[in-house]
Amino acid sequence: MVQRIAALVALSLLMPGVATSEPLPSWNDTASRARIIEFVAAVTDPDSAGFVPVEERIAVFDNDGTLWSEQPAYFQLFYAMDFVRRHAAEYPAWRDEQPFRAVLENDMDALLASGEKGIVELVMASHAGMTSEEFDASVKAFFAASRHPSKKRRYDELVYQPMLELLVYLRANGFQTWIVSGGGIDFVRAFAEDAYGIPPEQVVGSQIEMAYELVGGKPTIVRQPAINFIDDKAGKPVGIARHIGRKPIAAFGNSDGDLQMLQYTCIGRPGTLCGIVHHTDAKREWAYGKGSHIGGLDAALAEARQRNWTVIDMAGDWKVVYPFEAVFE
Repeated sequence: MVQRIAALVALSLLMPGVATSEPLPSWNDTASRARIIEFVAAVTDPDSAGFVPVEERIAVFDNDGTLWSEQPAYFQLFYAMDFVRRHAAEYPAWRDEQPFRAVLENDMDALLASGEKGIVELVMASHAGMTSEEFDASVKAFFAASRHPSKKRRYDELVYQPMLELLVYLRANGFQTWIVSGGGIDFVRAFAEDAYGIPPEQVVGSQIEMAYELVGGKPTIVRQPAINFIDDKAGKPVGIARHIGRKPIAAFGNSDGDLQMLQYTCIGRPGTLCGIVHHTDAKREWAYGKGSHIGGLDAALAEARQRNWTVIDMAGDWKVVYPFEAVFE
């Protein structure tokens, strides 16, 4: 996939003997970049007071708005909408029921007005009933066939080149890189390894119920129409404790939904690194934050400034946003 190629390109840029040996080449020479490099130098230097053993070098990343774009709606919602449209003929009642009617009429205002309850209904309709293998294939087929409504690119092309480089840079220095997402764990697992080089076992996310069944004599896991766990806000530290079993020493998010994960990582723990991706680039991506219905950023930004966390200004800190824009001298 395009993203695997981009990650390999980013890795090659860190190897000796290539055109540039500088880390994070898609980052401008700003305080954010310097702070990341200083942090990595400190935790990897055995003679440093901030040295951290390899087994404790864990970095966690939100996905939506942190590793890839999330406007005008979460990409998992676009997947659910696509599923509803493709299966509408099987469920004629959907044409008169919200939020399905809003999807079929392409009425985003009405869909968003349905709130969390409406979104959950869509997720249940599009995510339940399939085996794990069927769901994985369905998500991958969506990525192969669908395009973002305004960017006109595959959704999985809208990953952030600077964050790809950060993932590679951390792994080259002995870090485990984990995704801790409010999105569905199996949705993210369907693309995370290709997109980011993060294997499925290093993804934490929201979960629906699952059940073991023998289907045609074959042992199978079948997705059920009920929510098991929401990995957002205060749920993120719980997900980290359950899945990882160690506190991270670095965490990156972009919204108030990531605040508790950042607090869990950095409060009272010197030598850690917490970062907020601040969407300030209306020209290359989107500019949003406080009051946004997607990726709202208010309390987390205020706390980042109060606690001197790293605020990554997209417009100022990044030379490029997406891999297809990247050009290296």
